[in-house]
Amino acid sequence: MNRKTREREVHLVARARAGDRGAIRELIDLHKDRLFAFIWRMTRNHHDAEDICQDAFLKAFASLEAFSVEYRFSTWLFTIAYRVCLNRLRQKRALTGEAFSGALTLFCETDERSDVESEEVGALKGRVWDAVEELSPPQRATVLLFYRLELSCQEIARVLELPVATVKSHLHRARGRLRKLLEPLSEEDLHYFRNLSG
Repeated sequence: MNRKTREREVHLVARARAGDRGAIRELIDLHKDRLFAFIWRMTRNHHDAEDICQDAFLKAFASLEAFSVEYRFSTWLFTIAYRVCLNRLRQKRALTGEAFSGALTLFCETDERSDVESEEVGALKGRVWDAVEELSPPQRATVLLFYRLELSCQEIARVLELPVATVKSHLHRARGRLRKLLEPLSEEDLHYFRNLSG
């Protein structure tokens, strides 16, 4: 987040705390797309992602007085959303026995997907995501936040409420696991996905 956006966010939070509905709407507009994308990649369910996003925003604005402006509002919001998401996934696990199914897809793509993508590239991405789904839920979340949303380890630690050292450990273990799972790929394929190796 650049300085101008950060200043705008701080200003909007101050206005929202004063009851300015316009500022609340602007904060929602500023973060809703990235928040929805993150939650959708955790749940792979459009309806659940919408519900979780709405719940996260409601919880955030209900407890806005507790927010410290020394942190980014977006980081705080993602922390709330992650908690809500985990609770929802745990509830589903209790009901279905299938936790985190199909979580975290397409993190190595940009939002502006190419209209033309070769079958080979599509198949490679599918293999990477098959490998990602073999990771533990905290590792998957860490990989998504680091590579897809480009958060720092410190920011990820705040979102996941973990020590920075644990986040780094999750990244290290996830990279090692992905390398092992992707060993059958050719050198050319691995070069395409070199960002996974840090």
